[in-house]
Amino acid sequence: MPGPRQEVQIGPYFLKNSLFLAPMAGVTDRPFRSLCKRLGAGYAVSEMIHADARFRTTRKTALRLDHRGEGEPIAVQILGADTKVMAEAARYNVEQGAQIIDINMGCPAKKVCNVAAGSALLKDEPLVARILESVVRAVEAPVTLKIRTGWDRHRKNAVRIAQLAEAAGIQMLTVHGRTRACGFMGEAEYDTIAEVKSRVRIPVVANGVITTPEKAKQVLDATKADAIMIGRGAQGRPWLFAKIAHYLAFGVSPRTSTPGEIYGILREHLEEHYAFYGEETCVKTARKHIAWYTRDLPDGAALRCAVNMATTAEAQLAAIERVMFD
Repeated sequence: MPGPRQEVQIGPYFLKNSLFLAPMAGVTDRPFRSLCKRLGAGYAVSEMIHADARFRTTRKTALRLDHRGEGEPIAVQILGADTKVMAEAARYNVEQGAQIIDINMGCPAKKVCNVAAGSALLKDEPLVARILESVVRAVEAPVTLKIRTGWDRHRKNAVRIAQLAEAAGIQMLTVHGRTRACGFMGEAEYDTIAEVKSRVRIPVVANGVITTPEKAKQVLDATKADAIMIGRGAQGRPWLFAKIAHYLAFGVSPRTSTPGEIYGILREHLEEHYAFYGEETCVKTARKHIAWYTRDLPDGAALRCAVNMATTAEAQLAAIERVMFD
């Protein structure tokens, strides 16, 4: 498969291309990450892991730390606001097999910001610097960072945070082109990402509202970023990475996936999903993925209704096949 024009290196790891899957809680589990990598993503980061050691005994955290069979490098994102706790979490995750540690300073969720973590940290630049320095010192593995452009439109400090990150030894920076106050609404601030890129020497990754191959090229051209990171645009469309790679290589829009091709990838994804979560919970956790895959299909509404009524993995698969091919 032809690849994009850039090559990105994080520490000793040379990534196969510059198309990254964003970490999304409840979405980018091991089955989805592995599928996206197989279909063209050059890099993927785990769902965020709470730095507090008290959460390590939960089933949710155990599943988020399961990287068996996943292509390298293994990148784990940690979330927290305490310098010592974050450093210890980085050490723990490296001991568990993480090859890259990513720090979350971009999550806009209220439950995260209310405990001064995620994007709330952007309001406290001295604390940001201490956390970054502490985590970088704690592990030999490369440390990366994901941020937003600032807390709100009156407090945009992405450039300053980027400079602090570079000084602390962060080896790659991802910028989601919105403030925390914006959430996921509106167009991304690609001009801010471009300014960040122009002010630091470490690799910069552009993130936000990248949903088509054409948009991917526009963002790369506008920001001069070293890579792009795709989040919600890949939900139910893991083939997007391959289509972007094709467009960047040849300048021609790839054809639309057929229902048969969508079904084949969906079935592959679901079989891995069912095996990963087990029969007790897999049916419920699969519903959102099925909804995303089928949102643009003519019979999508009927399919989602049938799927939501299914109580077993076998019944879910049968409902999908029946609606899509009857």
